Amino acid sequence: MSDREAREHSMDASSLTIGQLAEHVGVTVRAIRHYHFRGLLAEPDRDASGYRRYGAQAVVDLVRIKTLAEAGVPLARIAELTAAPPGDFADAVSSIDHALGRQIRELRRRRRRLSQLVQGEELYLPPEVVAILDTQRAIGVTERTVGIERDAWILIAALSPELVPAWAAEKTHHLCDPEFRHLYLACDEAFDWDPDDPRLADLAAVMADWVARKRDPGVPGTGDAADHLSVQLMTAHVAASSPAWRRLNDLASDRLWPADQPPPAPSRTSAAS
Repeated sequence: MSDREAREHSMDASSLTIGQLAEHVGVTVRAIRHYHFRGLLAEPDRDASGYRRYGAQAVVDLVRIKTLAEAGVPLARIAELTAAPPGDFADAVSSIDHALGRQIRELRRRRRRLSQLVQGEELYLPPEVVAILDTQRAIGVTERTVGIERDAWILIAALSPELVPAWAAEKTHHLCDPEFRHLYLACDEAFDWDPDDPRLADLAAVMADWVARKRDPGVPGTGDAADHLSVQLMTAHVAASSPAWRRLNDLASDRLWPADQPPPAPSRTSAAS
């Protein structure tokens, strides 16, 4: 063997290609190139054949980088840690461990939140309101109308939670009334009617008569409640859902209250309000 061949053989025996380095350490070639790009692993010069050759130090450095990265150390801090003296290294690792602990707690919190999503309406509303929505479904109210009422309750619960107990108790009480159930289903059916449909006037008359008979001036949540932003938003939300409902509410209001007297808070007794 010539001296040149001996030198090349010795070089090949003591160095690795990037593919061989990746295989020995258990990383990908792409990862090694990324570590080169980030300045974490020194990039050797190319040999006469045009290949980069890695020696023993590259193996040691890459093992350390891989170990730190798999332990959760951010790549931005690996260079700092590999160059740190033992005392500083321990402090830095402790700091990273605390940061990882915070991340783990946050991830656990998010997982708990995700698991709560399966509860559906219970995630947004108190149990008594969820029970109201379930009752509506049980009597045959369409999911569309239940969804509109659910969103209205979410508005109230978010902006004026103090109104929810009295309103929910009142609605629960009315849902036990067969006459009210029939009225509620009629309003549900009226959702798609034309605003000029003459049936709306008849339904409004029935609604107004029922409200007049059931109305209690001492019921909490009336009067000043009409000034609540949440009530105004709820009314606008429900009215925007159906032109027929908006017309129905106007017709019923005209029957219940004279034009020169503003009505109290919107009734919680029908799908149209």
